Amino acid sequence: MRKQSPLERVHNFEEVNLGYSEEEAIAEANRCLECSSPSCVDGCPVGVDIPGFIKKIKKGDFCSALALIREKNNLPAICGRVCPQEKQCEKKCVLSRKDRAVAIGNLERFVADYCSSSFGRADLSLSSASVAVVGSGPAGLTTAGDLARLGYSVSVFEALHLPGGVLRYGIPAFRLPKEVLEREIEYIKSLGVEIKTDYVIGKIKGIGDLLKEGAKAVYIGIGAGLPRFLEIEGEDLVGVYSANEFLTRVNLMKAYLFPYVATPVRVGRKVAVIGGGNVALDSARTALRLGAERVFLLYRRSSVEMPARKEEFENAREEGVEFMFFTQPVRIIGGEKREVRGIECVRTELKEKDESGRPSPVPLPNSNFSLEVDSVIIAIGTQANPLLFQDGKELERTEKGYIKVDEEGRTSMKGVFAGGDIVTGSATVISAMGMAKKSALAIDRYIRTGLWR
Repeated sequence: MRKQSPLERVHNFEEVNLGYSEEEAIAEANRCLECSSPSCVDGCPVGVDIPGFIKKIKKGDFCSALALIREKNNLPAICGRVCPQEKQCEKKCVLSRKDRAVAIGNLERFVADYCSSSFGRADLSLSSASVAVVGSGPAGLTTAGDLARLGYSVSVFEALHLPGGVLRYGIPAFRLPKEVLEREIEYIKSLGVEIKTDYVIGKIKGIGDLLKEGAKAVYIGIGAGLPRFLEIEGEDLVGVYSANEFLTRVNLMKAYLFPYVATPVRVGRKVAVIGGGNVALDSARTALRLGAERVFLLYRRSSVEMPARKEEFENAREEGVEFMFFTQPVRIIGGEKREVRGIECVRTELKEKDESGRPSPVPLPNSNFSLEVDSVIIAIGTQANPLLFQDGKELERTEKGYIKVDEEGRTSMKGVFAGGDIVTGSATVISAMGMAKKSALAIDRYIRTGLWR
């Protein structure tokens, strides 16, 4: 395996999808039928006026299209890149019944990029009422932006040294360039939102402290950052990563620039990635970019049941990721120095549906086989980090450890709301944003009326 230079590795992480030109965007917009009862809007968790902004693109009025999107969506350049449109708005497009749906996500991304410098600092009249937002991922940024628009003074508390949450540490630059993320965060700040980094709520201050110090309400959007593991032999070997650790090392700490940065990451020649979601695909594609010769993605169901975006699946396959479906790991094999040497798996078959609504995979007897690999990346989901609950003992939780909320995000602690992965577990960016928008309106009503339930 030829060693890559840092310059080559930087180039590997440049964005793959280059987006539309003006002509391509107008041509795609002209495919929209302008339905009298547009079902695409029903498929958008944040309620963007999709026909409205597409109509403006048809006329070449790109920045007005962006302004219309921003009435509902504070992060359009991000959503245009990472949202599973094929399962939401584009799935509802009437053209999808007989042809290809209008590429709503690509059009949203186009106007967000085209008019990237079209916003200045908003002239908003902020009230004396303040709201604290814990976490600066998609849920936190959405809540903060919506509340700022409503006139509240909003402070966001982020545990890491840079804002963005999972948008920064979890999504590689070839899908979501960091300059795009920075631009979207600057827009949120332009609304008057203050973002405090290196601020761990649960350690420096607790939820109760924020309320005592003057916050009229607190919104918790910290995600579910604690990785899940398979609980099989060998998970403690050298060369086994959780996807959280692996992607954070690369995306946030720039491990691909080692030794010019202090954070290394080693993948070796052959890598096994376990999982079938976007995080698994991101990990697999990242491993290839770090120099792995072969990357195997092990998934215990078929491609039909994979929760990952279709576009990411196709990109991963084109880039050389080797998919091994109906495959379940049972043991990670180590060498004399406790380093990863391989992984033992069994074949599976699908039976009746489980609680996720997908067919349940069942191991086939006597189907064991082994793969020679140098590292293993486990991407099977995340769970709630218990750190926050050391102070917020009043917060009622589910059996799986997530915060229990009502339909508008109210928790069991008066004045405290929550949304995103800390409530639902692993979810999409746009679904977290949809929950956040409901909570922002509920927070506004609570502060204005004083009524909790």
